[in-house]
Amino acid sequence: MSLKKETLSDIQLHLAALRGDVALLKKVLESGKVHVDSRDEDFTTPLILAAAGGHRECVLELLEQGADPNARRITGTTPLFFAAQGGFVDVARILLKAGAQVDTCSLDGGTALFVACQGGHVNMVKELLSCGASVRTTMKDGASPQFIAAQNGHKSVLVLLLAAGADPDQKRHDLATPLWIAAQMGHDHIVKTLLQHGAFVDSVRVDGATPLFKASHKGHAHVVHELLKYKPKLGVLPNGETPLHAAALFGHLAVVKQLIATGSCNVLQRNQDNLTAAQIARQANHMDVYHYLMEKESNQRSHSSSIPRRQQTNGALAIK
Repeated sequence: MSLKKETLSDIQLHLAALRGDVALLKKVLESGKVHVDSRDEDFTTPLILAAAGGHRECVLELLEQGADPNARRITGTTPLFFAAQGGFVDVARILLKAGAQVDTCSLDGGTALFVACQGGHVNMVKELLSCGASVRTTMKDGASPQFIAAQNGHKSVLVLLLAAGADPDQKRHDLATPLWIAAQMGHDHIVKTLLQHGAFVDSVRVDGATPLFKASHKGHAHVVHELLKYKPKLGVLPNGETPLHAAALFGHLAVVKQLIATGSCNVLQRNQDNLTAAQIARQANHMDVYHYLMEKESNQRSHSSSIPRRQQTNGALAIK
């Protein structure tokens, strides 16, 4: 699409929409010197600017004058996209009533629902869902609306999406799930919500790391607490490491203690490099973790040596 050079009237119209100056906007439009969908170099129209600023009266006037509610910038974004991004529910309702398409996506696959989820705009999410916004659309990287909500810690938004049928285990292209990203970000309230809705505790990203591994790696003790309620794997993962190794590597003593307190964590377990968690801690100079783990190693060895051994006697097995 070719773009004519902007005139002074074009610039004035855009400024009026940007500032929410409805009087100037009407004056410029009534001059007959400018098109209501005048575009700048990024194909931004006055309606897009007015919607982005939440300028309700300007939006109404532009639509009355014939502005296209589905106009798109070169990025593919629409007036509704920007209204949703700003959380301007009244503007979104006006646009939707005027024929704005609810699931139009940008070049990266984002829709109005995505940016509403990203911003935690609960009422906007409700509005879009009530108008048929799909919870099954994904961005180019495979991220879903629930992934975005989980990543940004927006529990109320996440609950709305799950109630609308969103899959708690929907994976991004790198196989990361909403639970995985919530664990990495330290959002224990999101982790708890997802697990309560049936999310798989041991989902594995393409690099072989689980939610517990990432929470241990980051030192998110509150997240680890929630994950441990669902009996996640504590042994060697597909990445060749254990959650205990991850916590030891970065000196997260509180997490190390949590993992060992489960009673199912083998402190003598070696990783893919044939190192124990204690050896990892020592290499990283986390001496408090090292000394704690060495004490636990000693206790585990003592306990193992005190377990009765089976001795074969006359073809029968006797316990001594």
